[in-house]
Amino acid sequence: METIRIAVGSKRAPKLEAVREALKAFWPMLHPNASFEVTGFEVATGVRHTPLSRSELMAGARGRCEAIMRLGGEGNGPAYFVGLEGGLDVIQENEHEAGRRLAFLQSWAFVADAGGRGFYGQSGAILLPEGLAAEVLDRGTELSHAIEAFTGTQGVRDSQGAWGLLTKNLIDRQESFRIAVISAFAPFFNAELYRRNQILR
Repeated sequence: METIRIAVGSKRAPKLEAVREALKAFWPMLHPNASFEVTGFEVATGVRHTPLSRSELMAGARGRCEAIMRLGGEGNGPAYFVGLEGGLDVIQENEHEAGRRLAFLQSWAFVADAGGRGFYGQSGAILLPEGLAAEVLDRGTELSHAIEAFTGTQGVRDSQGAWGLLTKNLIDRQESFRIAVISAFAPFFNAELYRRNQILR
């Protein structure tokens, strides 16, 4: 059986396991007669340690993907490249009034094939408590350090993540990235629908 390689722009276990779990879900639709192999690579994101906007999150995910594509090599290189980025999307509740500042934790993915076609995917979003958001936004503390201090928990990035702490582990970091990866791969495993340019009548 052929083995198809997938390169991920991180070596962190929650991210790698998220990709593996996502692939298990849709792989039979994408490559029914092949197995997959996931390998992580440390790459730069091109964005700050805690992105603070949707556009920065998207840029970080794409930047990781493009960085591992440049490492891809020749011949039997990866067929797919996955960049994952977590961080905050910060908005004003009422843009034209003095509304509350809201910081939503999000996980983003950008997936490209060896031919360079690429697509974004996103998890849901969860609101940060105001005190935690202030630590990150006003004092510049990295989110993982801030939530560890906020909750008295250690090793958050390599375990449940901020997602797990905020949802009492109903959704952990790995699950949030798994959803983002499935979303980003959808145009590949559901290509017929994504190619359709008109509704069926």
